[in-house]
This record gives sequence, structure tokens and C-alpha cells, in this order.
Amino acid sequence: MDRTIHALKICRDKMRRRGVRRSRLISTEACRIAGNSDEFISRVLDQTGLELEIINRETEARLAVSGCASLLDPTCDGALIFDIGGGSSELIWLNLTERSHNWRSSVYDRLDAQNCIEAWTSLPVGVVTLAEKFGGRDVTPAIFEAMVEDVVTQLAPFEQTHALREKMSNGNAHLLGTSGTVTTIAGIKLDLPAYDRKRVDGCWLSDDEVRDVSSSLIAMSYEDRVMQPCVGADRADLVLAGCAILEALMRLWPCERLRVADRGLREGMLATMMAEDGYRGSNRRNRRRGSGPSSDGD
Repeated sequence: MDRTIHALKICRDKMRRRGVRRSRLISTEACRIAGNSDEFISRVLDQTGLELEIINRETEARLAVSGCASLLDPTCDGALIFDIGGGSSELIWLNLTERSHNWRSSVYDRLDAQNCIEAWTSLPVGVVTLAEKFGGRDVTPAIFEAMVEDVVTQLAPFEQTHALREKMSNGNAHLLGTSGTVTTIAGIKLDLPAYDRKRVDGCWLSDDEVRDVSSSLIAMSYEDRVMQPCVGADRADLVLAGCAILEALMRLWPCERLRVADRGLREGMLATMMAEDGYRGSNRRNRRRGSGPSSDGD
């Protein structure tokens, strides 16, 4: 809590310097499950002046959809959006057969994407919880496989209820991932000397490419993962847990295409607030005049 409050003070100072007058500040799974979350929220308010809102899992899923909607393939009729977090993972199945094919023009279209949600779930498993359970520093192929099997077991009820495997195999669907796991895998695949959001956000990966990167990370020592520029010391003990969660997703719902999103809840919150304020999004002419931010993540 002390470290988090220290970080939030930095955020508060940045907001003050930039004259922020309207904001939304959310907490997710860590605060949802912590027994002392009320104490933490109070400390944050007292020591930083920031008022955190603990959102429920459904709200988190809806914000993720709004944040990523502009990256959906306009030709697809279904998409499985997933967000691999630290303490939980969100899965959202979108039925896109009836939706408009032009979601880049307005923040309202991003919110309308929520109406395409046909099924969703939030699992209490993320990179931190899985790494704590199995270990994250020294991960052998056998340990990695045990991680995958553990996650598959937790995902199975969602598949049994909604039969997404059949829907994905019979239609034109793709995966859309928003998390440090998929962005890290993309950065490694692109062989970036340093993480570059502009190169990663919106890129496509095949299932084989994802598995090639996972295999290369399993073969590395912890020290080698630390030296990998798109992993580093902060994620070296967590990245393989994320790879295991992603592998479990791909085994249950085989799909050749995965789009990578370096966006999610933050952009979903922005789209929501912009819509509440009556902002309809900028077109090309407005962007040339510099009249406001674009709604497609520019």
C-alpha cells in the first residue's frame, strides 16, 4: 500500500500540473478481493486527495470492450476479447453479425460495442496469482504445462456454458488481447530494441508466432528474461505465467489470428467520459484543424 500511494502521489502531481478538471480513477481485482480495501481507499484519499472507485467485474469488461472496439476487424462476425491482468482475467465474446462496420467515427460507436457482448466472465487468475502458485523465476516446460492445465480447468465452465469453440470454428472470428502479456509477446516477435507502443498497438500475430515466442521465453533463464528489452526486471518473473494463460485460451478456442491492443480500460473510461460530455469524435477535417483528440487512439 505504501508503494502504491507513493505512485499515486506522482499521478496526482502530474494531474495538477496539467490542470485536470475531470477524471475517473478506478481500482480493479486487487481491491475487489482484499479484506482491507476500505482502509486502502481511505488512506489514498487522505494522503493524495484522490478518490478511487472500485469497479465490479462487469464494468471492467465493458470498459475493456469500449477501449478496444476500434481494433476489431470490420469484416469479422465475432471476436473474443481478453484482458490478462495481475489478479484476474476478463473474457468477453462479441457477436458482431448485426453491428455497423464503422466504429472509428465516434466515441458513441465504442460504447455501442458493449451492446454486442453476448457472454463474459472474469476469472480470479492473473499473472501474479499464477506465478505465486507455481513460481515465476525458474519455469521448466513441465511447470509451464501445469500452469496451462490449471487455467484450462478454470476456463472450461465458460466454454461449456457458451460453446464459443463451435462459434469460432464456424464463423469469421479473431482474438483481441489487451494486457502486458500480449504486448510483451508482440514486442519480442517484432524484435524491438525497446518497447514501442506505436509498433505494437494494433499489430496482428498468428497462433504459431505466439507459441514460438512462448517457447523461446521458456528456454531462457530468469536472468536472460531480465535482459530481454521488452520484458525487463519488472516482468521477468511474471511473463511466463501470462504466456500460460494465453496458451490455455488458444487451446480452448483455437484461432489463427490475434490482434494486440496496447489500450483497454483507460481508453474505455475516456470514451465514456467523452460521450457523457457530448463529444461525438473528430473527423478528418477536425483533426487537420486540431480541434480535439481522435477517437481511434491517435
